[in-house]
Amino acid sequence: MSSIVITGAGSGIGRACARRFLGAGWEVALLGRRVDALEETAEGHPAALILPCDVTQADQVDAAFAAAAGAWGRIDALFNNAGVFHPTAMIDEVSVEDWTAVIATNLTGMVLAARAAFRQMRSQAPQGGRIINNGSISAHAPRYGSSPYTTTKHAITGLTKSLALDGRAFDIACGQIDIGNALTELAAGFTRGVAQGDGQLRVEPVMDVGHVADQVLHMASLPLDVNMPFVTIMATKMPFLGRG
Repeated sequence: MSSIVITGAGSGIGRACARRFLGAGWEVALLGRRVDALEETAEGHPAALILPCDVTQADQVDAAFAAAAGAWGRIDALFNNAGVFHPTAMIDEVSVEDWTAVIATNLTGMVLAARAAFRQMRSQAPQGGRIINNGSISAHAPRYGSSPYTTTKHAITGLTKSLALDGRAFDIACGQIDIGNALTELAAGFTRGVAQGDGQLRVEPVMDVGHVADQVLHMASLPLDVNMPFVTIMATKMPFLGRG
């Protein structure tokens, strides 16, 4: 049985992916801040391992990965998914506190999880595994008033490329999925209006989050001699190529 750690598993894309992997017969470690949300995701599934964890805290991340590896003997994959948004604002209106919070989760948190996964995959026998980073359409083109979030997602692209290179010697593959307008609780606002490049609010098309879960499962199921460094999945008619 293959095993995966999923961060941000208490809601949204993380929840959809966790349930898809459990349904496909994987052992799944669910990481997130809220035990009740993780338990709701798991739905009592015997292959779900609930590990409360704040990804911004290195000691908690290391402990969670050690617990998963201890339970299963190895970790085959990480879906590095946990992330936060911030209110739309011009950069001079973004508080230092909001900037720090976004950086802590979207960048430092993802680095800490990748670090723990890389360490385990490098040391286990047989060696290797796969890290899948949750990027964003914002890793390519920003939304209006999104400088902190967009900055972190461009940084994740650099992390993906670095891990894909550094992991070669250890059979660790790394790829990134850039997601656009998957309908989750956090993305429900897209159906009511989102600020466009000119600052005007417009409703945007969305897609079922299940398509994202299918793609992440596909990426994680590939043999380690195959990698998908970058994949974009999005609602067909959302503004992406036409942003600005």
